[in-house]
Amino acid sequence: MELDPNSWPLTALAAAFAAAAALIGVFGVVMTRAARDLAHRTGLGEALMGAVLIGGATSLSGITTSVTAAWNGHAGLAVSNGLGGIAAQTAFLAVADMFYRRANLEHAAASVENLMMCAFLMVLLALQLVAFAVPELAVLGVHPVSIVLIGAYLFGLSLLVRTHRRPMWLPKRTTDTRPDGRVRHFRTRLGLPSLWLTFAGCAAVVAFAGWILARVAVPLAARTGLSESFVGGTLTAVATSLPELVIAVSAVRMGALTLAVGDIVGGNAFDTLFVAISDIAYREGSIYAALAGAELLWLALTMLMTGVLLAGLLFRERHGVGNIGFESLLLFAIYLCGAALVAATG
Repeated sequence: MELDPNSWPLTALAAAFAAAAALIGVFGVVMTRAARDLAHRTGLGEALMGAVLIGGATSLSGITTSVTAAWNGHAGLAVSNGLGGIAAQTAFLAVADMFYRRANLEHAAASVENLMMCAFLMVLLALQLVAFAVPELAVLGVHPVSIVLIGAYLFGLSLLVRTHRRPMWLPKRTTDTRPDGRVRHFRTRLGLPSLWLTFAGCAAVVAFAGWILARVAVPLAARTGLSESFVGGTLTAVATSLPELVIAVSAVRMGALTLAVGDIVGGNAFDTLFVAISDIAYREGSIYAALAGAELLWLALTMLMTGVLLAGLLFRERHGVGNIGFESLLLFAIYLCGAALVAATG
């Protein structure tokens, strides 16, 4: 078989896509467990380390997919993969909520760090909306907002660390609240060098799998008749987000609720950098100028879903409908409706 995926039959493209997704799912989980254990050794909180170390680690495949697509000139696939990944990962919280039977997940996982990260994520998404408003603005082919976005992310991380160390707000404790750091099922007998080697090796495999996804996604979209925006925002976004889903569910089942929410929200904040770095990799000018309405729709959906999640963390509904909170149901419904809209209009 030729190495160029554009010449492969549809069955081979689908098999390669599935194999890459499986690699991300398996090695992504092992990588995240190593990152989780490294985080435990630092003594920092679950929310903070879930947002920074684990959230960034699980996004390696996604950022590889977006940058590879941008470098090859596929702006829609690159941007929709990042924004669609944020939407998919937020919807994953609804899935994780189903596995926590005691109370609504957003109630039990109350944490100032998670609230801070949600608000911070809204700021990062709003910056991208500014870039969509003036897409032609570029310096050396890069939109200024892309540089501002990277700086804002780094500044936000420093604020998150300060919030963790000196919180000025604390959630009201109830019988269903699970405080950050109470669960200690994450200890390992591996030494730090072994943990770092495990993390680095798995990260390399996950990044390689992300590169494969980007290579096969474009011809897969062409063969199926689906738009790059839909393929990037659903198929590749969900595939590269598999570690977040598995870790969120696993953490909830083990009682590490703030880690589960922090992993999702922190990974979402990191995923906003997909667009900024893709803009740098895209050499045909500002990547925002090459986008259609579908990517703007994905951006609107991610802002809407983040707002609903933030409201849920603030309102803290204790018991929802059956085994899932009302905001979780709403998040899942918004994602499904949004994907259908992109399929219809993209």
